[in-house]
Amino acid sequence: MKNSKNPPLVLIHIFGAKGDLTRRKLIPALYNLYTGGQLPPKFAIHCIDFLATDETIFKKDLLAGINEFSRNGIAEEIKWKEFAAKLFYVQGDFQDDNTYKRLKESATNFDKQNRQRSTRIFYFATAPRFIEIISDGLYRHQLCSRVGMDRIVVEKPFGTDLHSAKKLNKFLIERFAEKQLYRIDHYLGKETVQNIMAFRFANYIFEPLWNNRYIDHVQISVAEQVGVGKRGGYYESSGALRDMVQNHLLQLLCIVAMNGPAAYQAELIRDEKTKVLKSVRPFTAKDVFKNVVRAQYIAGTQDGKTLPGYREEEKVSPDSATETFVTAKLFVDNKRWKGVPFFIGTGKSLPRQVSVIVVQFKDSPHKIFKGDIIPNRLIISLQPELEISLLFESKVPGPEMNLRAVDMDFTYQASYAESLPEAYEALLLDVLQGDPTLFMRADQVEAAWKVVMPILKAWEKYPLKKLHFYEAGTWGPQAALDLVKPHAEKWFQLPRIERLAGRL
Repeated sequence: MKNSKNPPLVLIHIFGAKGDLTRRKLIPALYNLYTGGQLPPKFAIHCIDFLATDETIFKKDLLAGINEFSRNGIAEEIKWKEFAAKLFYVQGDFQDDNTYKRLKESATNFDKQNRQRSTRIFYFATAPRFIEIISDGLYRHQLCSRVGMDRIVVEKPFGTDLHSAKKLNKFLIERFAEKQLYRIDHYLGKETVQNIMAFRFANYIFEPLWNNRYIDHVQISVAEQVGVGKRGGYYESSGALRDMVQNHLLQLLCIVAMNGPAAYQAELIRDEKTKVLKSVRPFTAKDVFKNVVRAQYIAGTQDGKTLPGYREEEKVSPDSATETFVTAKLFVDNKRWKGVPFFIGTGKSLPRQVSVIVVQFKDSPHKIFKGDIIPNRLIISLQPELEISLLFESKVPGPEMNLRAVDMDFTYQASYAESLPEAYEALLLDVLQGDPTLFMRADQVEAAWKVVMPILKAWEKYPLKKLHFYEAGTWGPQAALDLVKPHAEKWFQLPRIERLAGRL
């Protein structure tokens, strides 16, 4: 099925063709878009990397990646052959002018063969240190020169602090238009995350309740079961705050807390998200050690298996103070949310992989039932359940007025027969169609860094102060539980997850 929003001719360039991101995410996503009829009828994919590789062997490796990581499973032989014919490996040094000269020659020939100028996509699936190098090469050789047709996709992390993010933004804006830049956060491409917008703004029943008059607090948590593993070198310079909070969690905060835009248009939506970040109450140094909990996992066990501590991981310093777990209490100081705490949290080597948003409503101001003890709660499960549920009180069948909390559920599995597209499929399609709605604008990136900078500075000044520890395979330190009190007794975990972990 042809997608009418797509440009007629597209040339995609992937820098970092031999990396995990290309093999595990980008090529499987592009292949699924192709088999689903979502790519333009005429396209080519140029895969660029420094290493010399036989193109046939390279394609076999990409096919293995599709077979292993695609949501649709094993690739169809005919479809793969058609798709593979559009793939080309380009060996080239990102720092060598000759690489860009050859890319320009190839792009020019591609356009001539098809008798029209192609839309050009440049995906930086590389280490951050190559962003400026590749960008400058594209600029100097005029490969990405048409504002309405040429686009650059930049992966996180976008900078390592506010200063470096501003510097990188300035570097890019001096060479390209803002509308050409797609700063990607794959979390925003998840179907369940996109559905929060629909849930909030297409169902007016919730709008009158979505404020400080009716909501007690909000919890946003992203728990990762895996430890750092072989990413120790990267994680030592990042930590959970930079790796997860500055982007993923703050973006989820924006979607939950934003005001409704005047229309479903990219700039209007991004304006509202940026307003949320600018309204987050700045942390003082005192606030950091009161309202932010950091921790690091030590050796532990899970399901009878011994798990290493962070300091025992590959390429990690034996006396590292890098945090693998962060929880924080934030306030959005605007009319809608003034006084409502937002608790955000993330951690590695936790019992289960789960991402959940909990909107806890205030208790009944006037109770007429003796058993009315549990306030209403809206639970948005991003993974693994993919559901939205509303907790409310109901009468237990019988002669007496006894109450019990029950759930009203919406689940993707029960409501839709269609399989969910992967986040990268949705985001790549948006890039092709020139839709920046789910991508971060320069001012949004900088506003997010402003939120976390006081925390980073406080930790740099006092690297070991209130650095807590938790056993791998547990839900984090006691200090994280204390942070949410008196609003909650503990961080909410999905009931099914809690039962599996023995936490009910």
